[in-house]
Amino acid sequence: MTEKNKDKQLLYYRTIEQIREYRKVPLSQKLEWLQAQMEFYHKAMTARDKQIRDRLMDGERKESS
Repeated sequence: MTEKNKDKQLLYYRTIEQIREYRKVPLSQKLEWLQAQMEFYHKAMTARDKQIRDRLMDGERKESS
């Protein structure tokens, strides 16, 4: 992070009420949201980003073996 952007961190907060409401959402709907997000990320990633992701995943597989 550059010094210029140091104070502009992306923070994501949820209230306890929002968390409780989310817990009421059926698991099937949560999985649908997750699938849609992953499809978007896959389409939006550059070839370079995909190579980095694949190398990181290969490292995780080797460590867990």
